[in-house]
Amino acid sequence: MTDPAQNLETYLVGGAVRDQIMGFEVKDRDWVVVGATAKKMLKLGFKQVGKNFPVFLHPSTGEEYALARAERKTAKGYHGFEFDSHCQITLQQDLQRRDLTINAMAMDRQGNLIDPFGGQRDIKEKIIRHVSDAFKEDPVRVLRVARFAARYAGKGYRVAADTQAMMVDMVDNGEVDALVAERVWQEMHASLQEKHCAVFFRELRNCGALEKILPEIDALFGVPQTEKYHPEIDTGIHILMSLDAADRLTDNPINLFAVLVHDLGKALTPVSELPSHRGHEKRGLKPIKQLCERLNVPSQYRSFALKVCEFHLHCHRIGQLKATTVMRLLEKFDGFRKPELIDGFALCCLADKQGRSGHEQENHDQMNLLLEYHRAALAVDGGKVANQVRQQANAGNNTDAKITGAKIKAAIRKQRIAAIAKVIANGKLQTALRPRLS
Repeated sequence: MTDPAQNLETYLVGGAVRDQIMGFEVKDRDWVVVGATAKKMLKLGFKQVGKNFPVFLHPSTGEEYALARAERKTAKGYHGFEFDSHCQITLQQDLQRRDLTINAMAMDRQGNLIDPFGGQRDIKEKIIRHVSDAFKEDPVRVLRVARFAARYAGKGYRVAADTQAMMVDMVDNGEVDALVAERVWQEMHASLQEKHCAVFFRELRNCGALEKILPEIDALFGVPQTEKYHPEIDTGIHILMSLDAADRLTDNPINLFAVLVHDLGKALTPVSELPSHRGHEKRGLKPIKQLCERLNVPSQYRSFALKVCEFHLHCHRIGQLKATTVMRLLEKFDGFRKPELIDGFALCCLADKQGRSGHEQENHDQMNLLLEYHRAALAVDGGKVANQVRQQANAGNNTDAKITGAKIKAAIRKQRIAAIAKVIANGKLQTALRPRLS
């Protein structure tokens, strides 16, 4: 079968070219078509998708082929553009409308690089730089710069000074205010999956966008904590350090989001009580709900984050808790139907502990104790307990299934509490048997 793209002037563009030059695996390939019309694309068998501008899917590979296009700003925000995909639009005009120089390169079918804006140079010098003044017309690009900064932070990339200055101007002139919730969450969610996700929030704060986009997070900066427990003092710095710690522990964005918001209540601590933050766990629930509602954060992120916020101090002092309290904690996280949530909670608490100056490599004995309690409770044989209760019910001629079911549930819970209590007792015994140091 003849490739219909052979009848077109096509160029590989964007991330595929960038990743190839950086030495990364190319996962997705996007193409720009120069000198064609939508009618010609359809005639060749391409399938058109998208409403705002002509993008087509290759009939065999499914790869995207977009007509070269230019754009004109017509209003504030991401949607405030008119696109021109006339067949006389050149490749350079198309590349010029892109966000960053490293994304504004193309490659022809013979593998020749087309790089009119110095993307290859910026890769060599490890700089994230805007292509043109058109950058400031799209507020999403502020988020994208922050995300790329997070992606390449481990390789030493930095945002160009003139790009940072342009981002500040975009915040000051209100362009960032036009960002829609869906795009904020989309870029934020993608950043939570980068290895240095804290850089995303740091870059947004550097240009003033964090206050506009995530005011609940921005409000944490400058809020003092007790130096004895938090040598870094500043709560905002603690959050960024906790994210760095979480990045070393997990790549689950649900866990990372929970770490990001777990201390939001500290921004609401009365000034008279600072630097102490007694009760911040409960105070943090309202701003988490507000943030999640505003950005349409998925329910599984919201639910887990609220639980981590409310109960993270339970993990830090779990060695002081009674067996019944530990059991309630495990139940709050649905830890018997979804045991992975307890693992995630423990990791979030470890990140919280390591997110402090001088404590970055510290172990968390309390976290390990939580997991030990959980394992003990999970080891209770629910089926065996249920059979015992049914036998007792049959012996007493009790055939009410509802009553029997309630008794089974209560009996399993009782044995789980007993299993936790046994671990607690063994721990106290081991402590008592340790020799005293002279």
